[in-house]
Amino acid sequence: MYRRFQNERTVRAEFAFFGGAIFDKDKLFYGGLGFIAFCMISSAIYVLNDLRDIEKDRQHPTKRNRPLASGRVKPQQGIIAMIGCLFVACVISIVLGNICAALLLGGYLVLNVAYSMGLKNKPIIDIVILASGFVIRIFYGGVITNIEISKWLYLVITVGSLYMGLGKRRNELKKQKETRIVLKYYNVEFLDKNMYVCVALTNVFYALWTLEMPNPKISWTIPIFIILLMCYSLDVEGDSDGDPVEVILHDKFLIGLISLYAVCIFTLLYLI
Repeated sequence: MYRRFQNERTVRAEFAFFGGAIFDKDKLFYGGLGFIAFCMISSAIYVLNDLRDIEKDRQHPTKRNRPLASGRVKPQQGIIAMIGCLFVACVISIVLGNICAALLLGGYLVLNVAYSMGLKNKPIIDIVILASGFVIRIFYGGVITNIEISKWLYLVITVGSLYMGLGKRRNELKKQKETRIVLKYYNVEFLDKNMYVCVALTNVFYALWTLEMPNPKISWTIPIFIILLMCYSLDVEGDSDGDPVEVILHDKFLIGLISLYAVCIFTLLYLI
């Protein structure tokens, strides 16, 4: 089944979603396996990072509540969980049988281990590694589902991820400078200016991506996307800690906008 799937004609990412291929059972199956594998690798990295930073996390206002820092989970248990996650990811990679996907997954692991081991203390490099994780994710998904990734989507994810990484460092700098070594190299003015550049480019690249779509109606979502980023920026430059997940979950209006955006995309693609 996998060999047949590998020999199918490569399609563009926008064709897969906008042309109905998202309901392709093979793509959903391999995409689901890849999702689990990436979750396992990410979980292993998080455990490793928490193990290395356990003492620093105990001094952090929110991270001290994490399982390892709080003592709810013993370090030995964390190591076992990390090994288990890596084992599951390896098994899934063998089942997928895709060398390129395995290399991407391995590259993500190596990059993030290097981040945990010291690169997180290097200015610019730390933000680039954070952003690269999102970029690797989309290419990994494209490889395991045999879907070509649009160059504009790649750019949207790249600059959007850099924007979020800069925002995270900005708010960490304002609130917890003493808990992260790399923050001594940054200043708010530098982070602000580069955030503005990245958010502007994200909007431009998104617009270009929608205009590239076979379905021109997707461009109708450009204003919603811009407003969505404006609301996110308002939160990041407010009193949040800069973490993208926390920013979104603590803003009901932003959640509503994201839901509206999703409904609009689905409606334009499948109902109109």
